[in-house]
Amino acid sequence: MVPEINYWAVLLATASSMVVGSIWYTPKVFGTRWAKLANVDMDRPGASAVGAIIVTVLVSFVTAWVLAGASTIAWHFYGGGYLAAALFTAVILWAGFTAARFITHDAFEGRPSSLTVLNIAHELVTLVIMGIIIGVWPPAGTV
Repeated sequence: MVPEINYWAVLLATASSMVVGSIWYTPKVFGTRWAKLANVDMDRPGASAVGAIIVTVLVSFVTAWVLAGASTIAWHFYGGGYLAAALFTAVILWAGFTAARFITHDAFEGRPSSLTVLNIAHELVTLVIMGIIIGVWPPAGTV
């Protein structure tokens, strides 16, 4: 079974990831702190970020697509509201995959725990917003 997916919601969720990242990592929000903790030079030429931005868009699309499919499966399995299923799925996938993997890798790499918290919090916000978008715009014929 291939779960029903609203690809317009997936595309909007992908874009939302870029918006969240742009706000989160701006110097006036968490950008300066993140750069210091991660040893990133914020004054490097902007062209060097192009590759990372392209990768981020692609990975964000995959994340939104997986979240949309998993949300539909959760909604079919548990019932209830589609928005609740999408939000629950977003948080569970974040905790079980994203946060858990960040914590593991950062521990082995000796990264500061404050960097880990900053990064997993960013991912939580990103996934919750994706979940809201996907949840309020379910696939046609599901709700």
